[in-house]
Amino acid sequence: MLRIASLLIFIAAAPNLFAQEAIPPRPSPLAIASCLYKDSYLKIVYSQPHKKGREIFGKLVPYEQVWRLGANEATEITVTRDVFVTGQNLPAGTYSVFTIPYKDNWVIIFNRDLGQWGSYNYNDKNDVLRVVAPVKPIENNLVFEPFTIKVEQTNNKAAIFFMWDRTQASVNVDFIEPRP
Repeated sequence: MLRIASLLIFIAAAPNLFAQEAIPPRPSPLAIASCLYKDSYLKIVYSQPHKKGREIFGKLVPYEQVWRLGANEATEITVTRDVFVTGQNLPAGTYSVFTIPYKDNWVIIFNRDLGQWGSYNYNDKNDVLRVVAPVKPIENNLVFEPFTIKVEQTNNKAAIFFMWDRTQASVNVDFIEPRP
């Protein structure tokens, strides 16, 4: 009788023992931008903060300071083949991506430290590549409420656009053909 009572109590309590609490959605949700070229790909994983009426560049994102290119964890890029980013070699691998925004251009930084939260522990000694990305207003006076990274590809060439509010910066990527 005691066993049956114990079993009934366990069955009654089981839903509470195994219940999972719902995880509330992140204010800055995860997003992915990617492209595929032949047997390789480029993938960027980032979090999308939203403007929410705030002044972005020069205020929320200060000029001349390292920024994680998004929110939450540092943005990460994976390339499965060596590529040229704005004419400079970036070896195949996964990197954290940061920027130092200026009014007229951004310095885009590819760094070998992974799994970082924000840019708080950014260490420039682990930079693999730095390139300069021109900045311009977004066409047609559009406003990007969420921070957005977009990849546009044509054959072995791609452009990566970083857009938020009325501002966009971009870099060009060329996939390197393997040597026979």
